[in-house]
Parts: sequence; C-alpha cells; structure tokens
Amino acid sequence: MEERPDGLADAQVAAALAAHWDIEVCDLRYLPVGFGGYHWSADEADGSRWFVTASDLARYYSLADLELAMSTAVRLAQAGLEFVVAPVPAATGRAACPIGARYAITVSAFVDGIPGRWGDPLATADLAAVTEMLARVHAIPADPGDVPVPALELPDRGVIEDSLRERARTWQTGPYGEPARVLINEHAASVANALVTFDELTAELTASAGELVITHGEPHSGNLIRSDDGLLLIDWDLVGLAPPERDLWWIVSDSGAEAAQYAQLTGSSVSEVALSLYRLRWDLSDLAEFLAWLRGPHERSADTETVWRAVTEILDRLAARYPGNAG
Repeated sequence: MEERPDGLADAQVAAALAAHWDIEVCDLRYLPVGFGGYHWSADEADGSRWFVTASDLARYYSLADLELAMSTAVRLAQAGLEFVVAPVPAATGRAACPIGARYAITVSAFVDGIPGRWGDPLATADLAAVTEMLARVHAIPADPGDVPVPALELPDRGVIEDSLRERARTWQTGPYGEPARVLINEHAASVANALVTFDELTAELTASAGELVITHGEPHSGNLIRSDDGLLLIDWDLVGLAPPERDLWWIVSDSGAEAAQYAQLTGSSVSEVALSLYRLRWDLSDLAEFLAWLRGPHERSADTETVWRAVTEILDRLAARYPGNAG
C-alpha cells in the first residue's frame, strides 16, 4: 500500500520486532509497494536486513488463517522448495504475531533481486518455470486442519448485490462514490450475468470436485522476484487447500502449453471449468472489496486511485465476457 496503515506507527513495529523476533532495529523504513499489505525494511546493526509486512485483519482474514497460511509456507520451504520465500518464525515459533487489535506482522529475510510488477506479462520461459514451481507446491501433502480451506462462495457477494439494487441512489461517500455508481449502472447487466455464470460454474465444479492441493492463491508477476538463483515466489498470506486451478488460471495461456506441462509433471489434467471459475471469482471478489471501499467514506489518495482504476478494469473485463444491456 502507498498510504501508511491507520493506527500503526513505526515505533510499534520496531517494538514488536524486538519483542517477538529479538530483532533490534537501527533503521526502519516504510516501503510503499504492493497492494493489500503494509511493508517495511528493517536493518540491524550487524548488517541483517528484514522485510516486514503488516496485514489488516479487519479486511482480509483472521489471525488464525494467516498463521496457518504462513506456517504452511514455512513447511514448504523446509520441504526443500528453494523458491519459497517463507516467513521467519518468531521466538515462540509463531509465523505471524498480532500487533494491536487490528494488525498482524510477519517477517522474512530481505531478498536481493528484481521484483516483478503486477500486470506485467510473463515470458514463455518464466511461465514454464512458474508451472514447474506450482506443480512442486501442489505435490506436497497436507491435511485440511493444517492449511486454510477457502470457500468457493464469494464472502462479500452482498456488496455487489447491494450496489446493483442501489445504483439509482446517489453514493455521496467521497470523490469516487458517484463515479462508481454511474459505472455500476452502465455495467449492471454484465455484472448480473457474471454472478449467474459464477453460480453455474460453482455448481458444476462442486459436482465434479477432484483432489485438493496446497495453493499459493495469487502466483502472478507481482509476487515473483528474479534472483541470481532464479525466480522466487513471495507473499504466501492467501495459501489455501483448493483445486490446483486456483493457481493455474494465473499462468495458463491460450496456447495450452502450461496446462500440458502441468499434466505431464503431475499426471493431472487441468479443468477448464475450474480455470473459468477461479478467473471469475478473482474479479468478483476484487470488485466486492473495492466497491465496499468506494461506497464507504473515503478521500482522494494514491490507494483510492488504484482502487478506482481496478474497478474500471474489472467492469470492462466483465462487459467483454458477459455482455448485456443495462437495465
């Protein structure tokens, strides 16, 4: 996030690092990178450098699920998956520790390399490398009690449905409230069609459910770092036990090369239904989150501008895939 977190000062972060990780910070710098988490670099006097992330428990997940996800990443790294950038457990062994009532922090070694950027296309060779990485992650056995199990349903679906019902009213919530309402009104039919399609795909996948595997959740270019040792996969907070397509939709291209490679590596074919479902679920989940943001009190900032751009892009994609006449 470009904006700093509300109610979380650098001094609190430094104190938590000392209390939970025995890290004595001599230089702590906020890093306005990524979207969703809040990040700092933390340097110690001996030259050790750490990457610190604060996660908003009020927005994305519970502390229990975050701890399960991060503990899973630790186990994956311990299982020999050298590309997994896992958190460093605290002195108590916890992979994530609460800081205040709203946030939790995780710590990993600061990685030297070239970070990818969200939205950047991956070259053919990189797609092949990520496909192999995911196949190795998916091969690690896990029990449901050890890994979060994300539901197929949309947890914030009501936000989208309320937005459709209330699109004739004014949304005087901030600079992007009314523009968001106008945009939803223009795309109402395609959003409604997308929800219907989501339900159909969910029913079809549920009826033919296959094996669940450990999934990263968002293995896109923004979560890759190019190091001297090859590509590294970061940001494991959304780890979950799910069909492999929860990961694969990010990387399977129109050529089908990655699906064929994955099948060869794992012996499992890739489901087009599941790919379509998870692709649509990502857009609808983001749309719900960002509409809630813009329908609530907000001001113009770098983060709200990012949210506004994302809403317009999502609605354009839904209009192209699920066209209809607005009513």
